[in-house]
Amino acid sequence: MDLKTFRNKIFSRMLLGNCLGLAGVFLLCIIGAGIFLNRYTRHGEAVEIPDLTGQSSEMAIRKLQSLGLEGEVTDTGYVERLPAGAVLEQSIRPGEKVKPGRQLTLTINAAEPRKVALPDVADNCSRREAEDRLRTLGFRLGATEYIVGDPDWVYGVKVNGREVAAGTRLSVKTPVTLVVGGGGNEDEYNGNDSLDFIINSEQDAAEHEVLEE
Repeated sequence: MDLKTFRNKIFSRMLLGNCLGLAGVFLLCIIGAGIFLNRYTRHGEAVEIPDLTGQSSEMAIRKLQSLGLEGEVTDTGYVERLPAGAVLEQSIRPGEKVKPGRQLTLTINAAEPRKVALPDVADNCSRREAEDRLRTLGFRLGATEYIVGDPDWVYGVKVNGREVAAGTRLSVKTPVTLVVGGGGNEDEYNGNDSLDFIINSEQDAAEHEVLEE
């Protein structure tokens, strides 16, 4: 094949057409990819996050959907002054701007206070240690009940006047009463030490009167 024939084949219309066609397809692919990415990422679009706290979870989710966002309840808390289902926290702060389609997670108010298992403090620790453990778990402490026994030693736990065993699940809003030793001769708490203390006091007084006579 001579040089002229080779040059004519290289620069033939069919070959040039094929090359131009491939270049056109490549250019269209680049333009299409750019348009797709622009729409997919919604370049230049942003939605300002509203303040949802205090609103019902249903209303908050509807508001997010109207803005092109998504909402999901993932946790609960408890605030006594707010109604059940009210939004307490949102995963993205109000005023921040995000792209449409972003999901927010919501923490809503529970219908009642959470319940926590009572720790093993009865006949196991001092009053101060028991109070620290209960407060750490969120319990409210009522007035301490003192009985005859080792000073500041916890002999039992009561709720609404009844003795409660360790592991019982209680509302953190219910006051817990510690039964604590206030000194004396009794070594163990049997549930009636307050009565025993009164009886012993009366017996001591009677013996004292006999001695005086």
